[in-house]
Amino acid sequence: MFGKQIRMERIIDRNSGNAVIIPVDHGMSVGPIEGLKDMRRTIDGISRGGATAVVMHKGIVPYGHRSSGHDIGLILHLSASTNMGTTSDEKVLVASVEEGIKLGADAVSVHLNIGSDTEPSMLHDIGGVSRKCMEWGMPLLAMAYPRGPGIKDPFDVDLVKHCARVAVELGADLVKTNYTGDPDSFREVVEGAMAPVVIAGGPKIASDKELLTIVRESLDAGGKGVSIGRNVFQHRNVEGMTKAISSLVLHGADVDDAMKLLK
Repeated sequence: MFGKQIRMERIIDRNSGNAVIIPVDHGMSVGPIEGLKDMRRTIDGISRGGATAVVMHKGIVPYGHRSSGHDIGLILHLSASTNMGTTSDEKVLVASVEEGIKLGADAVSVHLNIGSDTEPSMLHDIGGVSRKCMEWGMPLLAMAYPRGPGIKDPFDVDLVKHCARVAVELGADLVKTNYTGDPDSFREVVEGAMAPVVIAGGPKIASDKELLTIVRESLDAGGKGVSIGRNVFQHRNVEGMTKAISSLVLHGADVDDAMKLLK
């Protein structure tokens, strides 16, 4: 397991033990949206902003990762779906742990929607990926959400903490899930998961201060960082927003000080 520890240190800040992960894998699900057309420029801003890692699909790695010379961790995303079909909640494996090793990835990630009609197949898939990760010493980030026809509130604490626990039960080293709206409820998620938990960013948030406040609250509740995509790569100031989030997550700044980095 020593190899896994070494790789974890490439996606998590050694001093704080926290992570600023920016997923840029959305081109698979929604196409080349704003912020994902010039991957080198976007990832350069993310890198200069101090993020610890990016998440991307295998075909995009040559088009941007470490192209500017900045050192940033690479998490290869193994599962996918598009929003064009009727089964977008079903994530299927499109890459392997072995491909991640060949591409120089520091970790791999898998998306799991608990409550979807295809939940059993996703559970099966993440179990197999976890087995390979243990074999090769590769860290596993599980993106686990309450999502499906019977899910009325994807931010409900009981649902979110169940999803986080499922991910860890299956061998995830790091869990990405929804922020439940307040520190007290999110603390239940963190305590129930045991493994480090980072929060998703979700749809674009109109207010920078609101986003940074959510990040600060999650940290105060015991969260270990963020995995925020659109609210970073579609921001008017990609580098500045990454710096603001990094100041909170990696350096313990407060929201007002983080806001100054956006001006």
